[in-house]
Amino acid sequence: MEKQYRLSEVKDIHQSATCLALIFTAIFTVQMLTSQKCTPLAISYGVTFPIQLLILLVISMGFLKQWNSKIPPSMQWMSLLPYGVATKAVLRLLLVVTCLLITLLMAILNLVFIPGDDCLNSTNNATTLDNLNLYSVPYYLYCCLLAMLGVVMFVRVCFSVKLFLLTLALVVYLALFLYVYAPRSDCYMLQLYNNSNKPGVLKEPKIMSGIWLCIFYFASLILARQDELACRVEFLLEKCFEKEREEMEMTENVNKLLLENLLPCHVTNFFIGKNVPNQDLYSQSCEAVCVMFASVPEFKEFYTESSVNGDGLECLRFLNEIITDFDELFSKPKFNVVEKIKTIGTTYMAAAGLTNPTTGEERKDSDACKNNVRSMVDFAMALMGRMENINRHSFNNFKLRIGINHGPVIAGVIGAHKPQYDIWGNVVNVASRMDSTGVLNKIQATEETAQVAESMGFVVTKRGIINVKGKGQLTTYFINTEPSSQHP
Repeated sequence: MEKQYRLSEVKDIHQSATCLALIFTAIFTVQMLTSQKCTPLAISYGVTFPIQLLILLVISMGFLKQWNSKIPPSMQWMSLLPYGVATKAVLRLLLVVTCLLITLLMAILNLVFIPGDDCLNSTNNATTLDNLNLYSVPYYLYCCLLAMLGVVMFVRVCFSVKLFLLTLALVVYLALFLYVYAPRSDCYMLQLYNNSNKPGVLKEPKIMSGIWLCIFYFASLILARQDELACRVEFLLEKCFEKEREEMEMTENVNKLLLENLLPCHVTNFFIGKNVPNQDLYSQSCEAVCVMFASVPEFKEFYTESSVNGDGLECLRFLNEIITDFDELFSKPKFNVVEKIKTIGTTYMAAAGLTNPTTGEERKDSDACKNNVRSMVDFAMALMGRMENINRHSFNNFKLRIGINHGPVIAGVIGAHKPQYDIWGNVVNVASRMDSTGVLNKIQATEETAQVAESMGFVVTKRGIINVKGKGQLTTYFINTEPSSQHP
């Protein structure tokens, strides 16, 4: 976690660079107004100002991101500089430390060019003191305090780095004011006060400089520590929010997967869609859907409850293996239009054409209708093939009884606590009757469905007229499980 914090991206670092630029400008203004306009002042700032300005511009070029599209291609590399400063911890630390060291140096550098080192040793002391402009000495202390304040401006900089820079500045400044530049302070006191009217110790610039430097040192440390704590709390909160967001996304994905196991994919997207209003009832009219019922009637005789099979548990486990093998067929691309509806006991119900349903303006003999019938017949044959494979491994002899029909249906979701996707319509009832009145190991279809299947290259055999409960006399056909050579 500490490594992630150190290497994490720093946002709005250009704001800290702007504050430091203002402090650097203030130091330059103070020294320019209070010191003599001498050549050393011009040379020192003439050298450091372009360097400081260039580094600060590199740090604060983050605003170029919003105008990235307007930047000429030859200048696109400029927009990458602030990103590197914000994300590369080593580069960011190097540039920041360089800027701060320049600011700390320029706060006190030009004081060395002010004469007055030997003012106390001069033979003509009064004349020398009158010619010295030592009133600018206290202003260099203020510049040092501003420079120390500039260290605190950079957020997300390691507290140990700030501590090092502040301690280094304190030691150097105290050594300069209390030892190296102490004669200038004494001479300045002689200019202001006579020996007979000498003020207290707290009025001496060198003593006051030490006190103020120590006060600003500890104040800066407190501010830097508070900034460190605030940044760490913000970082931890971001990590917590990120973790919670990942958990929410994971939960949402898990819920979506669970919902897709209960409902078709397009229905799931309807209910969990961000821009779709939640509705209590979902329904859709589909004009050319092929419905299939496939049952294993022999399983009723196979199912027994005894202590040998765990009171029927082993029979249910075997039925679950059969249904699971059937469900695996949906992973094949050729059956992407086929949707499992439900299982009713030992009856397997599926439909083709619900994913991309045809509209009411399209005829039942449209290409979509033919594709749905062909996919459903192929799926029925695949079920029979899976059943034979299960028989070979389990030493059983189960046979499927399949009935199919096609036409308009209504698809929808009923219920709120345990929603269930289902289809309704006369086509569904007739398809169920095709199964219940069918023959083992045969695919029975109505006359219209058989005609569509025959047009797709399947071989159909007329069974004849049978009595269908609730429908009267219907002519039905068997679809050969072996397609003809014309069938693609």
